[in-house]
Amino acid sequence: MGRFVEGEDRGQASFLPACLADYIDDDNPARATDTFVEALDLNALGFRSAPAATGRPGYHPATLLRLYIYGYLNRIQSSRRLERECHRNVELMWLTGRLAPDHKTIADFRRDNGTAICAACAQFIVICRQIGLLQRALAVVDGSKFKGVNARDRNFTRGKVKKRLGRLHDAIAGYLASLDAADREENVNRTTSCERLRGKLALLQAQVQKLKTMEAAVEAAPDHQVSLTDPDSRLMVTGDRLAGVVGYNVQTAVETEHHLIIAHEVTNQVGDRGQLPEMAAKAKDALGFDEIDVIADKGYFRGPDLLACRDLGINALVPKSDTSNARAAGRYGKEDFLYRPDQDAYRCPAGKLLTRRFETKEGELAMAIYWTTGCPACPLKTQCTTGGERRIRRWEHEAVVEALSARIEAIGHAMAIRRQTVEHPFATIKAWMGATHFLCKGLKAVRTEMSLHVLAYNFRRMLATLASTGSGRR
Repeated sequence: MGRFVEGEDRGQASFLPACLADYIDDDNPARATDTFVEALDLNALGFRSAPAATGRPGYHPATLLRLYIYGYLNRIQSSRRLERECHRNVELMWLTGRLAPDHKTIADFRRDNGTAICAACAQFIVICRQIGLLQRALAVVDGSKFKGVNARDRNFTRGKVKKRLGRLHDAIAGYLASLDAADREENVNRTTSCERLRGKLALLQAQVQKLKTMEAAVEAAPDHQVSLTDPDSRLMVTGDRLAGVVGYNVQTAVETEHHLIIAHEVTNQVGDRGQLPEMAAKAKDALGFDEIDVIADKGYFRGPDLLACRDLGINALVPKSDTSNARAAGRYGKEDFLYRPDQDAYRCPAGKLLTRRFETKEGELAMAIYWTTGCPACPLKTQCTTGGERRIRRWEHEAVVEALSARIEAIGHAMAIRRQTVEHPFATIKAWMGATHFLCKGLKAVRTEMSLHVLAYNFRRMLATLASTGSGRR
């Protein structure tokens, strides 16, 4: 008896199952993929299904959609890899009916049906709601930075151009000093050395001219950024710091029961502020409730956004961001001043009342300014302000912010819910994507690609949920 399991002779003739379906188990995700695509109204979703009047017939959109969903479920996003899998993967042979489209046909389908693919992703959430998976009127919104097809060296900002120009000028100064030194030398190799240095100087000066041209392009760009490989990608950092991912900001809304991504959006806006109302509205539509709670981190805090969410029937639970440096400097912050609605005044830590003095506009916000004349003689003045008196600004809708802040404190663990709900989907999808993240270029194509990733993630979450409850068996 051998010490290892023995395989069959490769030359041995055998009778294989006569039907491809015999290779596909009842609980195989390929069967769920086929059922989902069959349930879709592809024409209503916008898929291009009309065949050409002449020439070779085209592939049905359902076939190519099955192919893409299967590919993203199994971390096969490349059209060339999908083409190869069609020739050797038994599950794909069953799913596509032994059809093997070429990679260009596969890639063209994703490019030409981006809107329809996004609609199919949204339709999956509708199905999840219909089968009873979305029962809580609570969602979490967050954003994450995903790499695009653009190297950091081919992305230019004001800070990058300035730093590179500084390096080039330093290098030119060094070569000029070397050239002066070579001119003073009296040896037989002086001419050769000078020619070599002049050649390097010419190259550096040409690079300076290119950077000057790029500097003008950066200044002319609306957000003062230029990306050469993928023009829509952006350096995802704030300010002029040089470290960061060149790519896109992916926004998601995740429900808290099964961690399904119920809404998503891809943008090249660097920050999260200003994106809460749109994402919260999408989450509300997906959940189907008249009123929902939405949790987000302090990066989304913006008074007008909270007010817009309230008008949409959304309670936005967002911690207030502290933009003042008073706390860091060891002085009292605004939260140490208690507002008295009955007196329309603030009570300071020393017990004095700061009364309303005048109203002003700061940008689009109507603000009221409060202060007291007792600040100069106050024993706590050095712990409160460095000016003549401490002034408190109050937005006309500050009561909305205070009510939401009180609700966050009442919940207590809202930020813990946010962290354990929304971080996992981002980590999972990035792991599936690999180090390169997006494969497509341009905001439109990237949105399509992200929809396929979200659809695949939700698909696996739904199958796992149904299997754990015992309702996933056919």
